[in-house]
Amino acid sequence: MIFDLFHTLVQGADDERDRVVGEMALMVGVAPAALVAAYHATWRDRLVRWDVEETVRILAGRLGGTPTEEQVTRAGERRRALARRVLDTVSAATLDVLDALRDDGHPLALVSNATSETAEVWPQSRLARRFDVAVFSCDVGLAKPDPAIYRTAAKRLGVAPTECVFVGDGADGELTGAAVVGMTVFRTTEHNDTDPSWGGTAFPALSDLPALLREPPRG
Repeated sequence: MIFDLFHTLVQGADDERDRVVGEMALMVGVAPAALVAAYHATWRDRLVRWDVEETVRILAGRLGGTPTEEQVTRAGERRRALARRVLDTVSAATLDVLDALRDDGHPLALVSNATSETAEVWPQSRLARRFDVAVFSCDVGLAKPDPAIYRTAAKRLGVAPTECVFVGDGADGELTGAAVVGMTVFRTTEHNDTDPSWGGTAFPALSDLPALLREPPRG
């Protein structure tokens, strides 16, 4: 079983992310709205190239700021604190589903388009100990829907992609990407109805998943 993270296991907290970036802007001496816009414009670089301090340093510089290393560090820590809070929002019901899947004999992997602060705080989260494998775009330099990131997760699980089930909300074309490598794909709408055009299996609550997996194949 391979899961997406944001809007699948936890809410994406998009509004709070913008608010925190605005706070970071004040710490490094640039306009909050400008730094928020710069964060949005550079999301691909942040997913696969820059760590959190590098991001602050580069973007503040582009906006005319000259932050000290202490200011950059403080801003980075504010971003990490947000990542901890977001991971901490995982519900008891979601953790119960993951535990039930493991009890049913399903090894679990995570494949997430995520920036470095999420990967850094992940090991201390309640989610982390439920997963056998976690593949973050910032760590492998690949982002969904690149087929290679799905193959990386399957390889680390020790199985072929065709033996895997991928569960996600559908952001970033992730469902198509998983299907391309031969994974069985399920779309969850519990947190966000991200890809309503997806024609495959969809379910409204993660708690439906264990029973769905036990259903006999159709046809």
